[in-house]
Amino acid sequence: MPTDCISYQNSGYFTPLMVDYLNQKDSLKPLYHRFPSLQNFGAQITEKQQNFPQHHRNVLVSALEQQYKKVEGSQGTLQNIQLLAQDTTFTVTTGHQLNLFTGPLYFLYKIVSAINLAKELKAAYPQYNFVPVYWMATEDHDFEEINHFTFRDKKICWNRKSAGPVGRLSTTGLAAVLEVFTKELGPGINAKWLTTLFENAYLKHENLSNATFYLANEIFKDHGLVIIDADNIELKQLFAPYVKEELLQQTSQQKVAETTALLKEYNVQVNPRDINLFYIEDNLRERIILQDGTYYINNTQLKFSESELLTELENHPEKFSPNVIMRPLYQEVILPNLAYIGGGGELAYWLELKSFFDSQNVTFPMLLMRNGALLVTEKQASKLDKLNLTWADMFTKQQALLNKRVQEFSEFKLDFSDLKATLQNQFALMREMAAKTDITFTGAVKAQELKQIEGLANLEKRLLKAEKRHHRNQLERIASIQNELFPNQGLQERRNNFSEFYLEYDGRLLTELFKRLRPLEQKFNIIVL
Repeated sequence: MPTDCISYQNSGYFTPLMVDYLNQKDSLKPLYHRFPSLQNFGAQITEKQQNFPQHHRNVLVSALEQQYKKVEGSQGTLQNIQLLAQDTTFTVTTGHQLNLFTGPLYFLYKIVSAINLAKELKAAYPQYNFVPVYWMATEDHDFEEINHFTFRDKKICWNRKSAGPVGRLSTTGLAAVLEVFTKELGPGINAKWLTTLFENAYLKHENLSNATFYLANEIFKDHGLVIIDADNIELKQLFAPYVKEELLQQTSQQKVAETTALLKEYNVQVNPRDINLFYIEDNLRERIILQDGTYYINNTQLKFSESELLTELENHPEKFSPNVIMRPLYQEVILPNLAYIGGGGELAYWLELKSFFDSQNVTFPMLLMRNGALLVTEKQASKLDKLNLTWADMFTKQQALLNKRVQEFSEFKLDFSDLKATLQNQFALMREMAAKTDITFTGAVKAQELKQIEGLANLEKRLLKAEKRHHRNQLERIASIQNELFPNQGLQERRNNFSEFYLEYDGRLLTELFKRLRPLEQKFNIIVL
């Protein structure tokens, strides 16, 4: 079976909001600045160049230089950091949680998307430089979302208690996780590479932030990726004026609430708080709440007057952490960024933020759906060929797919739609006759119609069920191959870890991803390894 692509809109795995965004529905256009096309980047570059202060570039470069002292950065990466000091250099950014050993496959897809987009922009706009950036979500607190990864259907977990920002968590206890992982991997050169990578990342770094920094750098350093940990006092000082405005005016809540009213036909991704900031320390991450002129730190005894809190901000900006509403603004304040690359859930909450950005006079970035991919072995592709299945079939919900194939296998038509239509036409004539003779008969005619239609529907279901039994072997083979490619009938990229594919294909995995993933094409790539 040849490799192919499935559009995101036709994949069946995106929300109506994302489908409408990708289709550039008119009603959504006020919620974003520019749609991500190669041509539109020209105007985005000009605007960001005019609006991004040189001082912010200088502070950014200084902070990155300090952060890269803890790893061996490649020449390309270190050069990219220096280029950020120039007003002709811009970033394209993706962000992700600090998932254990990268978590699901789409961690790789996000970063490859950013790297490939930077290359594509350089080819189109050679007078500028473009730097791919991975923003580590070091200030998140959802440990349960990141403390595991799935290897060959086995969930490998890091069990411990967590408090405060996850990036500051000690890596104590991960030696036991490595021991479990090593047993699952078995012997071999690729297995040794994976265990060494895990050991060097998690057993030789004192916290999760540094471990993840090392891990991402080792995988992507040869491609010029710049990694940023924004839990940093220099960078927080740049953001302090926006934190102050949030504490005093709470503009974000008002602006985002106005926008969510425009999204009433969709499921809103996030709802703003009155103050969209946390107060953080090593083992503390709690909301800041304003009540009767006093600022309280939720679930603690800490409280501040307005002047006390502003003094705290001036002295310790690193203790003020943006939540999901404010974090995108923080990103765009400290980075000369053109586009954010994310998944459907991320882009959904970004669409709530444009009016807030406008109120802060910060350029709103282009929003680009990250690349998606389905990794398939040659053996699996051969099975699909023998079963005469298409890639579109594989993206079909399983019950619908099996029903469709039963219809194709059957020697007679299993769809009673024509019979139902004929029956409804006959009853329509009977209702006309009843209306002309005795109007009281119309209720009896309607009841009989419903009974007959229901009877046909039941017969249709029984016949379909009987045909499924008759073709059980073929249907089980179809279900089996789909379950291999779509574990738990969900996307492979949201569950499987890269290690099981690296174990089999080593560097070919990344080579194929860089070759096949094209960020500005809104499609799922099917990659046969």
